[in-house]
Amino acid sequence: MDFFRQHILSITTFTPLVGAFLLLFVGKENKNAIRWIANLFGFLGLLVSLPLWFWYNRADGGFQFIERHEWIKTIGANYSLGADGISLLLILLTTVLGAIAILSSWTAIEMRVKEYYIFLLLLQVGMIGVFCSLDFFLFYVFWEVMLVPMYFLIGVWGSDRRLYSAIKFFLYTLVGSVVMLLGILVLYFHMPEGQRTFDYIQIMNYLHASPLASNIARFVWLAFFLGFAIKVPMFPFHTWLPDAHTDAPTAGSVILAGVLLKMGTYGFIRFSLPLLPNESQYFKGMMAALAIIGIVYGALVAMMQKDWKRLVAYSSVSHLGFVMLGMFCFNPNGVNGSVLQMINHGISTGGLFLIVGLVYERRHTRMISEYSGLSHVMPVYATYFMIIMLSSLGLPLLNGFIGEFTILQGAFQVSYTWAAFAVSGIILGAAYLLWLYQRTMFGEITNEKNKTLKDLNFREVATLFPLVVLALWIGIYPKPFFEILERPVNKVVATVQPDKFTVDSMGNLIVPDKAKANPLPASVPAGTEAAAAIQRDLPTTQSATPGVEKK
Repeated sequence: MDFFRQHILSITTFTPLVGAFLLLFVGKENKNAIRWIANLFGFLGLLVSLPLWFWYNRADGGFQFIERHEWIKTIGANYSLGADGISLLLILLTTVLGAIAILSSWTAIEMRVKEYYIFLLLLQVGMIGVFCSLDFFLFYVFWEVMLVPMYFLIGVWGSDRRLYSAIKFFLYTLVGSVVMLLGILVLYFHMPEGQRTFDYIQIMNYLHASPLASNIARFVWLAFFLGFAIKVPMFPFHTWLPDAHTDAPTAGSVILAGVLLKMGTYGFIRFSLPLLPNESQYFKGMMAALAIIGIVYGALVAMMQKDWKRLVAYSSVSHLGFVMLGMFCFNPNGVNGSVLQMINHGISTGGLFLIVGLVYERRHTRMISEYSGLSHVMPVYATYFMIIMLSSLGLPLLNGFIGEFTILQGAFQVSYTWAAFAVSGIILGAAYLLWLYQRTMFGEITNEKNKTLKDLNFREVATLFPLVVLALWIGIYPKPFFEILERPVNKVVATVQPDKFTVDSMGNLIVPDKAKANPLPASVPAGTEAAAAIQRDLPTTQSATPGVEKK
């Protein structure tokens, strides 16, 4: 048990790789054996990751489960893994959606089944590795490893324009990755000669003690920005996303929306904000503007779509605009909501792509006009669709609401204008999702082919049920998630805004005494009744997370 606990991140990362390796020795003609092995290792990957939730020390909030081994000594690269509350939730999201995506492919894939599952398992390795890497070189290796399996999943098992979409996805991501690598190398060579390392924590500590020159720091921030913004994707770098989603197989779309896009948002909160806080403040207005444009633009374009999958794809542009807006509020509410909304988006949008995939397997068309009255012949399907759709639009008591509400709290603290535009995105989101549900589920069945459609079977329900449970859990009782996020988020906020926030030795957020930071007006002598009244109204401390009491 000690060995398992000390190496849990490595075991979680490489369990899918073991499954991919074993599949190499299974004959191509034995499709059922391939499916069983792939699903076994998908579920096993989820199983070995679950102890992270129970073993994580919420009172600490720093990096835990750390593994550090010498790797390439000559360049200062190490095999270094660790997880804080932010990365832990994303690792668990990856293992949950990975297992569901593999299960959802059971009947959907009949061509080159062996290669398909090998690529799906390799993709899982790359994504988990990104979230737990504490070495820039290792991080970059996992970042690039993820690119190849997704390229083949879209290019080989996708739909009509799969080659165009796969190449577009590959080139966009590769351009961002190469520019990001330049930024990493600048940080590496900023370290003193003889102490150069790719270790994330050492680089961060050195940058805080010896910052980069302003022009160089802005170049590095923009290099990271390009790599992460393409992956999110933020407006105007989003054009690869609808094509990739539309042409990817169902499992590919689930992983792409649920996990892969979070690698971009995770990059901002893990690297851009803590490493370059002054530059993050400098570009705050630009990021908020791009996020708001993404929220409104994504929702408006989604309303105009005739293809079911493209509508859900554009909804991702809008929802991830919320994530970026909350992150760049630089206050506890906004950043907490931002990270939680990453998880919520993975659950709700991953579920929507499963919903589309299930009906696509039956009818082999994604055109919304081809469907109407499906609730008459598929009532179980319509029920799950309704819950996941309401989760996506942010109905209270479902997960989307608590994330959006917390982000709006953070946005209101910064600017009423930011919050007003963000609210318009929620209204437009409700419009296109309710319109989609009404067009496909209600009314009379106008197409004869829809009258013979079968409702969900046990395996298909098994892919959607866990997502509904998670949506209800987060919506009704989000406290455990906020507790995991509280201290790591506090540290990020205090790093970016040290003039407004500090953290104590326990990771609790402290708002400096404003009476000391802002002296009394000269016209109000100290010690008078007027001075006492002013100081009495100035808050001195603030809880970092709504609904979470101080320990």
